[in-house]
Amino acid sequence: MQSLAMIDNWPVPTAAAAVVRADGTVVGTHGPTAHRFPLASVTKPVAAYAALVAYEEGAVELDEPAGPEGSTVRHLLAHTSGLAFDEHRTTAAPGTRRLYSNAGFEVLGDHIAKATDIPFPEYVRQAVLEPLGMVSTTVDGSPAKDGVSTVDDLIRFAAEVQSPRLLHPHTVLAAQTVVHPGLKGVLPGYGHQNPNDWGLGFEIRDRKSPHWTGSSSSPATFGHFGQSGTFLWIDPVAGAACIALTDRAFGPWAVEVWPALTDAVLAELGSAR
Repeated sequence: MQSLAMIDNWPVPTAAAAVVRADGTVVGTHGPTAHRFPLASVTKPVAAYAALVAYEEGAVELDEPAGPEGSTVRHLLAHTSGLAFDEHRTTAAPGTRRLYSNAGFEVLGDHIAKATDIPFPEYVRQAVLEPLGMVSTTVDGSPAKDGVSTVDDLIRFAAEVQSPRLLHPHTVLAAQTVVHPGLKGVLPGYGHQNPNDWGLGFEIRDRKSPHWTGSSSSPATFGHFGQSGTFLWIDPVAGAACIALTDRAFGPWAVEVWPALTDAVLAELGSAR
């Protein structure tokens, strides 16, 4: 895809990108796709997928208690547990506000580790990474932000989410459907959003503005971006996903160039139909 060459002009030391269709066809790649990049919060969708495997295996239930009083596994996945951003303290009642929380994902990882008697990094490996052949990916440390991966591996993950084999399609549909609709909240790096819609571990674009995806992205687009300069979006209307990994921290440069790349990718996909 010619559009992916736009990453050559990004003000970053290293960047790689790819587009993969729902049937697993890789439409294009650019840059060092085998290079391992810190994912930052792009770790969360991978960790969430492992949590959903635990749910389907019967190790946990989405509505069982987890985290602060009144909170559940579902609340933790959807950033509505009431836990603060990076602190294990409660700042709101569960289900009342969208408080983006790394702490919530860390509590979730601990909860699943106790339920399965398997350390969460190992559970992620067994449940998601190994079955998908994501041999260059690790989720050691915090399940909120400490993943390391490659574009090659995330192609496999993005193909799985679009055409699930590890999970029932109904579960993946639930993950990309708004949990607790209408809640306000802050989208890190983009300010207050009303509503700030989220699924189970995946952010949902809807009508958010400003946003890190493109002006032509469908409202159904879901995914995540990371403060390490990384993103993964899946647009069900376009029938494709895009991955971009860099080694420069998120900042104004990303706010400028990410939507332009997304719009160029979607335009090229549309013209190829």
